Amino acid sequence: MIQTTFMARTGALESQWYLVDARGQTLGRLATNIARVLRGKHRPQFTPHVNTGEHVIVINARDIVVTGRKRTLKTYDRYSGYPGGRRVRTFEEAIDRDPTFPVYNAVRGMLQHNTLGADQLKRLRVYAGPDHKHEAQRPRHITFGELGEIIDAG
Repeated sequence: MIQTTFMARTGALESQWYLVDARGQTLGRLATNIARVLRGKHRPQFTPHVNTGEHVIVINARDIVVTGRKRTLKTYDRYSGYPGGRRVRTFEEAIDRDPTFPVYNAVRGMLQHNTLGADQLKRLRVYAGPDHKHEAQRPRHITFGELGEIIDAG
């Protein structure tokens, strides 16, 4: 008897849309769970080299929480490549400038750094407030448990 391993094929699995409310959630824990859903690791058909993930909509990103003194001490660096081209922004400054940036950046850092990760990141939509423009996709509202498991709220 020969055992075979299931391998998902590109486009064979239908992806769903999920809605996550970031209000009061810790940034790193939320980003870890979102990255897990974007990769598709919550599915039994998970295949590491195929995009088996879902679409995730994050609302209320401006109300994200960071622990400790990260609000003033956490920094985001950019470097243009030119002398004197380094730009540093604190978490507070980043939230004031673009409330979606910290969530998007945290999730981006937790995905693969190749074309598959870029494809998975395209399925993430982050909004600062409670309004989003994806009602036609009928997203399911989800929350995450303490161990990262998906709990359907409706």
